[in-house]
Amino acid sequence: MSERKRILITGAAGFLGSNLCDMFIEKDYHVIGMDNLITGRMENIEHLFKLENFEFYHHDVSKFIHVPGKLDYILHFASPASPIDYLKIPIQTLKVGSLGIHNCLGLAKAKNARVLIASTSEVYGDPEVHPQTEEYWGHVNPVGPRGVYDEAKRFQEAMTMAYHTFHGVETRIVRIFNTYGPRMRLNDGRVLPAFIGQALRGEDLTVFGDGSQTRSFCYVDDLLDGIYRLLHSDYAHPVNIGNPSEITIREFADEIIQLTGTTQKVIYKELPVNDPKQRRPDITKAQEILGWEPKIDRAEGLKRTYEYFKSLSDEELNRSSHNNFDKYITR
Repeated sequence: MSERKRILITGAAGFLGSNLCDMFIEKDYHVIGMDNLITGRMENIEHLFKLENFEFYHHDVSKFIHVPGKLDYILHFASPASPIDYLKIPIQTLKVGSLGIHNCLGLAKAKNARVLIASTSEVYGDPEVHPQTEEYWGHVNPVGPRGVYDEAKRFQEAMTMAYHTFHGVETRIVRIFNTYGPRMRLNDGRVLPAFIGQALRGEDLTVFGDGSQTRSFCYVDDLLDGIYRLLHSDYAHPVNIGNPSEITIREFADEIIQLTGTTQKVIYKELPVNDPKQRRPDITKAQEILGWEPKIDRAEGLKRTYEYFKSLSDEELNRSSHNNFDKYITR
């Protein structure tokens, strides 16, 4: 029997990190999770602690990382990922995308491990090119409220490519577009959990601007499949992973109303600064290089996600309530 591959996953207690832990455990990897729990939740990974091929480090990746033994892969997914988080903790957001990736890349170089980093469609900013291809350099305001997240991710990509070209470290970059599914936090400020949370609490659904801005939602299982394929590919440059099915926020609110059966109305508030007007991935590279495309349509994905949110306790649901949505940026 061959020895298990060992993989370090930073941000392991978060939405995507915990789902990645599950996937690699199922594929018989030895998974080392790392998280400082600033936004992650232990409930997401507590079912893994009884397993002999899972271990957890409560640690901030912005500080020096030491993991004993060999490492085959590092997945850097540690980062606040929603506006409610990165507007509240901007310095930590910048540090995890700069010091954090520097530490991960240094560890990869020392261990001769392959690194895959979680980048984001936010590197494209409020795009002037539609749909967004990997060759598009973006339209980002570095000093706007979103700059702490956007520029952290852009720097992270630059640092990763520098280690690839200068040190020969094996690197992979996934640009993630609006992903959703079980283990999202209802209070994370993104549009999907915000709408579902409001519907479950009997609140009006808040749409920013006139609702004509678009998003493209990818179900988490499809994203995980794309990440796995990219990790095991030989392609070092960024790859978009997302679902090209584009929808306006107003249409999306109508879908959530139909899904949840809520009788609440839609209310409109001012569009936040630098909020992207449109978002849709060009997934040609993922199709050609990885043989990947999304399989789960939005209707099925939303149904699964709604069932998860409905299973939350009243305490969790009410803890997630935010009456002042004005300062949060819809994603």
